[in-house]
Amino acid sequence: MFEQTFKNIDDLLYKDAGADSELDYIGQTSWVMFLKYLDELEQDKADEAELKDEYYQYILDPEYRWPIWAMPKGADGKLDHHIAMTGPDLIQFVDQKLFPYLAGFKLTADNPQTIEYKIGEIFSELKNKIQSGYILRDILDYADELPFRSSTDKHELSELYETKIKNMGNAGRNGGQYYTPRPLIRAMINVVDPKIGEKVYDGAAGSCGFLCEAYEYMYDRMEKTTDNLQTLQERTFYGKEKKNLAYVIGIMNMILHGIEAPNIIHTNTLGENIRDIQEKNRYHVILANPPFGGKERKEVQQNFDIKTGETAFLFLQHFIKTLKTGGRAAIVIKNTFLSNTDNASVALRQYLLESCNLHTVLDMPGGTFLGAGVKTVVLFFEKGETTKNIWYYQLDPGRNMGKTNPLNDKDLAEFIKLQETKPETEQSWNVKVATIDEKTYDLIVKNPNIPKEAALRSPKDLLAEMESLDDETNAILQSIKELI
Repeated sequence: MFEQTFKNIDDLLYKDAGADSELDYIGQTSWVMFLKYLDELEQDKADEAELKDEYYQYILDPEYRWPIWAMPKGADGKLDHHIAMTGPDLIQFVDQKLFPYLAGFKLTADNPQTIEYKIGEIFSELKNKIQSGYILRDILDYADELPFRSSTDKHELSELYETKIKNMGNAGRNGGQYYTPRPLIRAMINVVDPKIGEKVYDGAAGSCGFLCEAYEYMYDRMEKTTDNLQTLQERTFYGKEKKNLAYVIGIMNMILHGIEAPNIIHTNTLGENIRDIQEKNRYHVILANPPFGGKERKEVQQNFDIKTGETAFLFLQHFIKTLKTGGRAAIVIKNTFLSNTDNASVALRQYLLESCNLHTVLDMPGGTFLGAGVKTVVLFFEKGETTKNIWYYQLDPGRNMGKTNPLNDKDLAEFIKLQETKPETEQSWNVKVATIDEKTYDLIVKNPNIPKEAALRSPKDLLAEMESLDDETNAILQSIKELI
């Protein structure tokens, strides 16, 4: 039923003149779903208060609650068409009254960690793009069918929402920044193994895929006590996101996974001076896939000790600085980070090796990230000890990756198992840091165990890498154009 409801809403958005793409579809679906979720949350809290013979203070004033403006119903439980707004009246109410009212919560909320503040942020950053009040009326009718109260319902909705995020990523370069393949995220989480009581952070949160998967991982493995559940809800997951739409999608994704008021801050992470980061701002576990190909302005670069315009390299400095001593991190980054010869890349590799134990490098195959040809590696490191030995694992699923053959959990099962003992195999090897050239700190992926007959690359592989480099170059040029 839920899947058909989502499809019906997408079909309606396709007919509307204001929604142009998958990005718009999920953004518009998100604000409608959020208000439906908020109404059910308020109803649950009001019911709980009534059982305790207590008074519940609603967050929203009466005229802005879902049953009043969106779905006024008659005694028969069906929409009362005599009083329900539709057509131009509905759009006028949403644009001129509802959104400004909800955006105002950002100014009146007690602090950023409240659901009131999240309401204000979402509706001050997102705009209603639905132009037809008749189409919006039909969308509200469908959204009203979505139940958020049971964990089973939320689980199904979260899976469907994840599918929408994935489709948005497949839609093109702009959407791809929001989606990291979930099998890769789960493998990264398996290796860092976050535990209850630890704080988990993603400073480039996007759609909050890392935090949602970490929640599932920790929830499944922890003792279900009241204290643990409260800790998991309120004091475990933290994130920052710069872009408006990604922020809203991330908040909605976490809510659907069961986190009522996510600790996600809408800010440019790289705008923070890393010299100002204190112990209270640090985390036990960091999981992230910072955007690659971006270029940062000079004033942003001043916040970092190693100056570079490469967004991902600035994020890596931020993550190292933000990790607690003894903390663990798994970061996706372009494979060129390992071997670039520019001063910033060399200095950053040296900084990583000397301040952390970079114990594992996972080399991902081309095509891992749909819609982006960039080759990536995952860096696994712990802060506080220098690196003595690096274990490399070259993932080879035995097929060309793509939309019809995406990464799956089985592909990564051997890596997760072998990572515990770090043996030498045809796909894995160890490198002693003492043997690395201290002038270049070159960490390039170069498998010494590959059979000689397999050492020569096929023309298909060479063409794939050329396409990957072309995509990377185009992404950088696009970023430069956006800055001009």
